Amino acid sequence: MTEPLRTAAELGLRACPHCGAVWQGAAEGEPCARCGTRLHRRKPHSLQRTWAYLIAACILYVPANLLPVMITKSLLGSQDDTILSGVIFFWVSGSYGLAAIIFIASFLVPLFKLTALVLLAVMAQRHSDWRQLERAKLYHMLEIIGRWSMLDVFVVSLLAGLVRIQGFAEITAGVGIAAFGAVVVLTMLASLSFDPRLTWDSRDVMEDEEPDPRMPSKERTA
Repeated sequence: MTEPLRTAAELGLRACPHCGAVWQGAAEGEPCARCGTRLHRRKPHSLQRTWAYLIAACILYVPANLLPVMITKSLLGSQDDTILSGVIFFWVSGSYGLAAIIFIASFLVPLFKLTALVLLAVMAQRHSDWRQLERAKLYHMLEIIGRWSMLDVFVVSLLAGLVRIQGFAEITAGVGIAAFGAVVVLTMLASLSFDPRLTWDSRDVMEDEEPDPRMPSKERTA
């Protein structure tokens, strides 16, 4: 019968996050013999920092969607647009592609990232083994879409410059764009703070961090 696969943590291995060297039997917090970086089994205080960034992002997500992100001034007057009202404006005016980009990048993506990070943090905190592979893929997906999170800010900036050049009106960024930018930055920090290896940690592994007794405690391999 095939033995179950064992994780690096169960084998007493620690990888240096700076130079990539792998050490066996290294103590928690011991400096890497190659570059001097402190070695840790998991990112220190990963869940605490992730929750702090997530809570702040959730709080700012409300004003980011309620406050105006774009202020348009023309001969006909002034108009303040939130993210959703801006989407409706561009859709009604026939700019379907621009409306879709703003709706996806500014509303759906931040909401998806917040929901996914909360799910990952809750499951990791409970040391759950529920759909571990799918959760690992979900985190990888967050890393991919995270780089497009500032797309709405770029769209507003480009649109403001285009309108000013043509002389039709004047578009300036509203207070909501600052809250939205803060949400994007905080979700990025939350994603970076979260240690994806926590997804694979079962409750038994967390309770027993001793290295494999069959292997020498001082042996090191780079």
